[in-house]
Amino acid sequence: MAESKETETKEVLHWRKTTRLMFTHLGVWLFFGFIIHMFVHTLNQYTIPVLGFPLGFYMAAQGSLIVFVLILFIFAKQQNKIDREFGFAEDEE
Repeated sequence: MAESKETETKEVLHWRKTTRLMFTHLGVWLFFGFIIHMFVHTLNQYTIPVLGFPLGFYMAAQGSLIVFVLILFIFAKQQNKIDREFGFAEDEE
């Protein structure tokens, strides 16, 4: 009975941490997917020194895509850490 409660508590804590991680990454995705594009005209006042592109154009064309890919890798790494912490990690073979 005590083991069942301990497992249930681990599952609740694991889910709570996973949910927090998911909403954090969704917030970053929302920012780079929608919010930053609302300020394209303002960001176009600045240019990227090496490339010479307006910052708004770059963020709309490439920057958001780069951030999305980074979010995927970072999320997977952080989720694996949470899974290992609570003993829910898959075997890596």
